[in-house]
Amino acid sequence: MGLREFFKEPPVQATIADAGKVKSMYAHWRLRIFYACFIGYTVFYLCKKNIAVALPGLSEEYGYSNTELGLLGSSLYLTYGIGKFVNGVLADGSDVRKFLPTALIMTAIANLCFGLSAVFVTPGEVSFFGLPTNTILLWLFVFFWGASGWFQSAGFPAVAKSLTYWYSNSERGTKWSLWSCSHQVGTFLSVIISGFLVAHFGWKMAFFAPGILAIIVAIWLFDRLRDRPQSLGLPDIETYNEEPAAKKADAGEADNRSYAQIFKENILCNKTIWMLAIAYIFVYIIRFGAEDWMIKYLNEAKDNSLELAAMKLSSLPLVGIAGTICAGLISDKIFKGKRAPVNLIYLVGVVCCLLLLKFNTISNIDFVLIGLLGAFTYGPQMMIGGLCAVESSSKKVASAATGFTGTFGYVGAVLSATGTGFMVDKFGWNGAIAFWIVSAIICITICTILLIDERKRTK
Repeated sequence: MGLREFFKEPPVQATIADAGKVKSMYAHWRLRIFYACFIGYTVFYLCKKNIAVALPGLSEEYGYSNTELGLLGSSLYLTYGIGKFVNGVLADGSDVRKFLPTALIMTAIANLCFGLSAVFVTPGEVSFFGLPTNTILLWLFVFFWGASGWFQSAGFPAVAKSLTYWYSNSERGTKWSLWSCSHQVGTFLSVIISGFLVAHFGWKMAFFAPGILAIIVAIWLFDRLRDRPQSLGLPDIETYNEEPAAKKADAGEADNRSYAQIFKENILCNKTIWMLAIAYIFVYIIRFGAEDWMIKYLNEAKDNSLELAAMKLSSLPLVGIAGTICAGLISDKIFKGKRAPVNLIYLVGVVCCLLLLKFNTISNIDFVLIGLLGAFTYGPQMMIGGLCAVESSSKKVASAATGFTGTFGYVGAVLSATGTGFMVDKFGWNGAIAFWIVSAIICITICTILLIDERKRTK
């Protein structure tokens, strides 16, 4: 059996006629698949954010410069960004039950190889191919961390496919926002767990322990997950919930078009998807600007100690969880499945928080403002590149749609790193704040255009 056959999407089964059995099965499988996706993606983050805790140990043991250590982050951003799109296309025609656990196992292997590299390549004066051992080791680290990024990028498209097929438009915002909290939970747990492991057992254990845990969880995911409802003999979710599909092609009738035709129509020739992708660049500039540069900003611009600055930054993901959940609830319950108004409200909140943070002189209020900045940033991050992308395309290319916008998001991550650094060097921290605010305003402009287009289509 080839890889293509192994991952092939399971066939549609004859629809079960017993309404009571359908209701019981939907209740069982929707809950089971949701918590499996949440836990699975949380574990992906244990294998992703552990690098931040390990960097000081790598620097101390091997004497790597910040520039050399920066290669690790760059390798992951590059492979993750490209992989999100490529793996998104692959995930659309694959069995989620096999695709997601395999991605997690390969991520685990890459993490284990990262740690094992330092076991088998001993630092010293010996050279390989004329290069010092430490240099060889650095490039091994870069390779395995880049490989980890590639396999991690397969996680989100598979989850996006599951949530799209198992939840309809009227409830998808709430469920997607609840699942999206796995990002923050995973980041928080990774820092806590990896910090404990590094402190007591050295930096290598920050890769060994999450890697072993990921393999165990991947096996558990294979038991928990299933592909589309139709593969179990259930009707599609729109039919079950008695609501219209967002796209006619998703309404359950036969569609004889090839995947390439559906992909071209719903992604490559879809103006809305392109606008969402461009907006996502600027969302990620703000997100990574806040996550990566806020401690340095508080330390240099507001004379906060590193410890105090780190404490203030911790409010960003914690309050961000509440902001993410509220974004989904508000869009479902108040705006009846419309996402654009919520994106606009949140992005205006981003601008207000950045301006207030710049002029605020009361230290304790920074905790509130940074927390709110997290809430207002994570909402659009969850919706624009994920939920909005899925609902603006077709369920048949749901994974590819999120992968497409996700690739643009990581372009924004790179621009955030280089652009913020450039603005600080040229104009001081006021330049960085202005860079983030302008990014938010551009995003507001794009979302306003999308809102106007949405109202025209509705009329």
